[in-house]
Amino acid sequence: METKKIHQIEGRIEKIKKELQLIGEMRPGTLSKQYKDPKNKKGEYYQLSFTHKMKSRTEYIRPFFVKETQKKVKAYKRFKKLVEGWVDLSIEYSRLKMNWAKRDKLKKD
Repeated sequence: METKKIHQIEGRIEKIKKELQLIGEMRPGTLSKQYKDPKNKKGEYYQLSFTHKMKSRTEYIRPFFVKETQKKVKAYKRFKKLVEGWVDLSIEYSRLKMNWAKRDKLKKD
């Protein structure tokens, strides 16, 4: 049973690794539309807000880069989700291997 589960986890980790290789350019953060005059919704501009190396930053994005930036933000979110899944699987994998080794040791003693 545990051997089967371990092989399933290994397969899922390999799938995540392959998906990670397909991710292209990415940017962390949230892209939002802002207005110089919010009350009348005039003077729109876009800004990308993100935290990198524990520093919060905001960058202004020109309108002709909005679509490209949206794709990069989406790619980053996908990257984060895949890495989180990989870490979850790695924790489960490690626990199973330790339990398996512990049982084997107890059987030998």
